[in-house]
Amino acid sequence: MPRLAANLSLLFPELPFLDRFAAAARAGFRHVEYQFPYAFGSAAEVAAAARAAGLEVVLHNLPGGDAAKGDRGIACLPDRVSEFREGVARAIEYATAAGCPRLNALAGVGPPGAKRELLRQTLVENLRYAARALAKSGLTLLTEPVNPRTVPGFLLNTSRDGIEAIDAVGEPNLMLQYDLFHMQIVEGDLAKTMERLLPRIGHMQIADVPDRHEPGTGEVNFDFLLRHMDAIGYAGWVGCEYIPAGDTAKGLAWAKPWL
Repeated sequence: MPRLAANLSLLFPELPFLDRFAAAARAGFRHVEYQFPYAFGSAAEVAAAARAAGLEVVLHNLPGGDAAKGDRGIACLPDRVSEFREGVARAIEYATAAGCPRLNALAGVGPPGAKRELLRQTLVENLRYAARALAKSGLTLLTEPVNPRTVPGFLLNTSRDGIEAIDAVGEPNLMLQYDLFHMQIVEGDLAKTMERLLPRIGHMQIADVPDRHEPGTGEVNFDFLLRHMDAIGYAGWVGCEYIPAGDTAKGLAWAKPWL
C-alpha cells in the first residue's frame, strides 16, 4: 500500500506550522513532509513536534532562497553558490534532528538573459557538492522537475531533464523526485513513466490537475495510479503536496483507503 505523507507546508493551513503535526496524526497520517521548515523553529523544535505527534518525517527541501522575491530554489544560480552550500549544512542539521532521510534541492529559475549551459553547469556542481555532503550523514538527495506553467523559467521541466542532470552529477545517492502534478502537465503518460524510471525515483508527490487540489478534484485517475505504484513495487513515500480546496480534514475522503 502506498505510504502517504502529509505535506505540512500546504495541508492544515489554518494552523500554525508546528501544530500541523498533531493535526496530521489525528487525520490518520503516520508520515509527513514539508517544504522549508527553517522559519518555523529550530531544528530541535521541529523535530520535537514530529516526535510528539508520533510521526516520521520523510522529506523536506534544502533552503531555496526568498520566495517573496521570486526565488524558487537557488541551485542553478552562479552568483549564489556560497549561499546554496551554506544551506546544505543547515538542511542536514534539520534532517538529522528529525530523522528525515531525504532532502530535495530545487534547481531554481535563471535570471533573464542567463546562459542555460552555465545554469546547468552550476546546478550539476551544486548537486554534486550536496550529494557528497549528504552521503556523509547517510542521507539521500533528490532533485525535482517542475512544470513551466506553474513556475515559468524553472530550469528542469521534464523527467528527462531531471534524469540528465542526475546522470551528469554521477553520485549514487542522488535520485529523482517525481511529482505527478508537474509531470502530468508537461508530459503525461504517468503510469508508464514511473514504471520506466522506478529505479531512479526516490520520492513521489501528488496533486490533481489543473488546480493543484486534492485527488479527485481534477483530471488525474489517482485511484488507478496509487494501485499502479503497488503493482510496480514502488516502496517509497507519496507526498500529498496539494492545496486543499476547502477544509483539509474533510477533503481527505479520497485518502481513507490508503491511510
